[in-house]
Amino acid sequence: MHRNVRALVFPVHRGLIMSKTARPSPLGIHLTTYADLEKIVAAFARGDLNLLILLGGHGLGKSRIVRQAVVGQACWLEGNTSPFGLYCRLWQHQNRTVVLDDVDGLYSSREGVRLLKCLTQTELQKTVSWHTDAATLVREQIPREFRTSSRVTIITNEWKTLNRNVAALQDRGHLVRFEPGPLEVHVRTADWFWDQEIFDFVGERLHLMQEASMRHYLAAWELKQAGMDWRSLVLSRCLSGRALLVAQLKANPDYASEGDRVRAFVAANGGSRATYFNLAKQLQAQVTRAPSIRLKSQPPRRQANDEIWQVLRKWRGHIGDN
Repeated sequence: MHRNVRALVFPVHRGLIMSKTARPSPLGIHLTTYADLEKIVAAFARGDLNLLILLGGHGLGKSRIVRQAVVGQACWLEGNTSPFGLYCRLWQHQNRTVVLDDVDGLYSSREGVRLLKCLTQTELQKTVSWHTDAATLVREQIPREFRTSSRVTIITNEWKTLNRNVAALQDRGHLVRFEPGPLEVHVRTADWFWDQEIFDFVGERLHLMQEASMRHYLAAWELKQAGMDWRSLVLSRCLSGRALLVAQLKANPDYASEGDRVRAFVAANGGSRATYFNLAKQLQAQVTRAPSIRLKSQPPRRQANDEIWQVLRKWRGHIGDN
């Protein structure tokens, strides 16, 4: 067995690509291009929209697009923000645009939904209130009730209409489902990514990508910097079983010929020669050809202490948590 083959064997799943549990998509505006997404986010930033709920998968750059549109004018809240914490921040940033980024706990709690319903009323001036924890409000000099003209964007990876109150919240604004294809994400990634070898490798395999994400590129670069077999590990994000084994063998530069790859496939208990060629044919059946793009961005510089993870924090800003 070839020295690199043993690590390539993964659990077998049905089909070439690992399937996800199908879930019904919520109703809303369906967008598939960054140009269309930027238009509706710009409309929110201008003040044309009162409530924008932006729903989409991880690693699509949603947060960055919103940040660029509302730069300097927004109160940005993310993570584990509590309903009471939100109320306090609304007072501290009264009348400013509010962005709630990946704070799903707010609309899954009764207090959070109640506060958001008040905040997203269609009137220009909305009244929000909080009638518990009076001691903290007094200490922080925050009134129990005040009026604000804040508009709201909610950025999330998943939106569940849990009850009538959440449905009423959704009805107050515009729910946008952003679902770009792998090619759309690939072209947008060229705006900021720097490693041509990784970029071209992913571009030649867009038809294998189950879920488009800019994080595939960053993950590959991190693995490459660590001296690991980044090609095989990137492929394991979208394939499984014998199809993964074939794709990894074909991507492995250590094999000089198709005959070498076939022998390695058989030695790894992948199956027969015929099985190898059948799987290889299926993997190439629906190739999405990416345009040839020369990257212009420079890679992050290694710091003197070589703490590459600190350097990457800057570049992850191109993607954001969402």
